[in-house]
Amino acid sequence: MEFSSSRARLKHARLAGDRREQYPHSLQFYQEPPTENISLAEFESFAVDRLKLLKAVENLGVSYVRSGEMYKNKLEQELRKLKFPYKALAEDDYDARRKDHISHFILRLAYCQSEDLRRWFLQQEMDLFRYRFKELSDGLRQKFLEYVNISFEAISEDLKNEWANDLCASTPGLTMTKVKEQMFYKVGLSDAVELFRARRVFIKDGFAYVPLKDIDAIVLNNYRTKLSKALALTARSLPSIQSDERLQPLLNHLSHSYIGPDYSVQKNTGKISLEHIDALSVKSFPLCMRQLHKALRENHHLRHGGRMQYGLFLKGIGLTLEQALEFWKKEFIRGKVDADKFDKGYAYSIRHNYGKEGKRTDYTPYSCMKIIMSNPPSQGDYHGCPFRHSDPELLKQKLQSYKVPLNGITQILELVKGMHYQLACQKYFELTHDVDDIGFSLNHPNQYFVESQKLLSGVREPKKEPSHLGNSQQKSSGQESMNSNSTPTSSNTTADAELEGLEAYFAED
Repeated sequence: MEFSSSRARLKHARLAGDRREQYPHSLQFYQEPPTENISLAEFESFAVDRLKLLKAVENLGVSYVRSGEMYKNKLEQELRKLKFPYKALAEDDYDARRKDHISHFILRLAYCQSEDLRRWFLQQEMDLFRYRFKELSDGLRQKFLEYVNISFEAISEDLKNEWANDLCASTPGLTMTKVKEQMFYKVGLSDAVELFRARRVFIKDGFAYVPLKDIDAIVLNNYRTKLSKALALTARSLPSIQSDERLQPLLNHLSHSYIGPDYSVQKNTGKISLEHIDALSVKSFPLCMRQLHKALRENHHLRHGGRMQYGLFLKGIGLTLEQALEFWKKEFIRGKVDADKFDKGYAYSIRHNYGKEGKRTDYTPYSCMKIIMSNPPSQGDYHGCPFRHSDPELLKQKLQSYKVPLNGITQILELVKGMHYQLACQKYFELTHDVDDIGFSLNHPNQYFVESQKLLSGVREPKKEPSHLGNSQQKSSGQESMNSNSTPTSSNTTADAELEGLEAYFAED
């Protein structure tokens, strides 16, 4: 057994004190930027972990009720896994608090660059803050309010007793007993707008009287205002940051970031026959790729943006260079492009995508974030994300033509309205594959394809609710009808047998 000297113990105590002074609470408003030096490796690692956390916050917020136990448990698991603060009382989580502080400011830099990015970042940070604040005990909430200089005047016991009936009637969830136990604060109406709109607070003489249990709405409103202003100010300082050749590529990458496999090398390379593609486009393509495939078949041409997005996707699902050249050439010469023009004008870019021309870069298929955030389609284009770039009415018509149930279309459009484009695609996957919960976060078109093939081959068990059985069977039969009407290939017995073999192949490790 080792015993440290008194000098070492004193040094350790002083260091612990400095750390506690730097981050006295597990929660903060992120008003003071970090001033320490960190390596680029740590910079990127912290940023990617926080991005994973915010993506989880977004997914959980749509999948579960935010006040429910399932939401809380799953979010705590994410905080634990990614080593962010999750226990308000823990005194030995300096590293987690440091990571939380630094990573917030890194992503603030990355996500201040456009209105869409700022809106998304603000919403996820708000949801994360709401969860963490609600996990604090009453005593810790009070300490936090003092720490961030939010002070409200507590009303006297006499006044509380005098207004007890009004306080009880105006504040949902409070009984007379709880009114006597709770502290109430006198708050200006401008700070209590959300409570006032929801008719959840007692108003008198231009002030709201808010119980401690509802003070979170006031704090959240305060935090939203501060963070919104901070994002706007950060956006103004971007030119000076963009001149840093080390940081700018990292920040650009983060704002369009995808975290997962790049699907540049597939074990199934060469296993897909060109005759399979029509049937696969109906069964296993995400909506963006199904749209591109349909446009290519109808117009016998795609513009550059569409060729890049769709060509790299096909590369990712297993088409070899030779197959890709054959596939595009056959389709283009059915239109206004002859074989000689194709060889001179289009074949080079296909070989380039496979790393056989130019800098010999082996290009990777586009992730959802890249498709959503970059190169929006113009008139005559078919690339992009249909959930992000399509008019809602046109999107609705497209989903109806693909036999998506009306209640499912309503759910998808609600997600689109809330700018949850990847979650809308996830819902589309569930509806077209007749499952209630796909059990993963969808972040890449090629991930959609692989998971679809696993599900169709039976390697991934579909999660269904018994009450949905009738609807599921109806959707399944509708899907079969759609498949047979959409493509002659899928109604062919031989091709179906080949596809079953292909689906089984995707089930292999």
